[in-house]
Amino acid sequence: SVIVRDGDDAILPCSLGTNENLKNVRFEWTKEGTEEEVFIYDSVVGYSPALGGRVSLFRGDLQHGNASIKINNVQLEDGGIYTCIFPSRGKTFWIELVVGAAEPEITIFVQRNGGALLQCDVKNANPKPTVEWQDSNNLNITSEQPQVFEQGGRFNITLKATVKRSDRYRCVATQLQIKHQAQKEINVDFDEKSDSAQVLPVWAAILIGVLVAVVKV
Repeated sequence: SVIVRDGDDAILPCSLGTNENLKNVRFEWTKEGTEEEVFIYDSVVGYSPALGGRVSLFRGDLQHGNASIKINNVQLEDGGIYTCIFPSRGKTFWIELVVGAAEPEITIFVQRNGGALLQCDVKNANPKPTVEWQDSNNLNITSEQPQVFEQGGRFNITLKATVKRSDRYRCVATQLQIKHQAQKEINVDFDEKSDSAQVLPVWAAILIGVLVAVVKV
């Protein structure tokens, strides 16, 4: 199987295993549960009826027996079983594309009371991931109860945690069912003299009031 993050590009491999020149060989890519072909190469040109034209061929590698395709900007619904078919050779190959959660988004609310509120957002994930905040020692830090919103089988999860010491923090989204993990890190540096926090690599602008800044990374 091929596992990619939502929004990334995916390469689905296919080859006869003989290094045969495929420039004059017809082959097709289909996806289980869909009527239109994902990609067709008819010995002259290749075209992609499905997936909104996001599928391309490694044309320069055809002479080396490479019938792999690339799917750009993979979406959650692209996941499934794909079939690579060589009608004239009587050969069929299957591969599963698994689409995992995209990299989390982090928002930092820097406060004057000696703390910084870290907010992690994981969007459009399926299956439902476990979301955790960790410090630089890979230890989970105390967090609020996650806010979970589900629609159409997709999960949006927000997890907040308040920190009061300088460190490198990361938000980790884990999907055990598909063996996928996505994470993002941010450095928070507290200045004891000014009782404020500096967010690296983004500098937090200081505002009047308890909420000093909102920084998105």
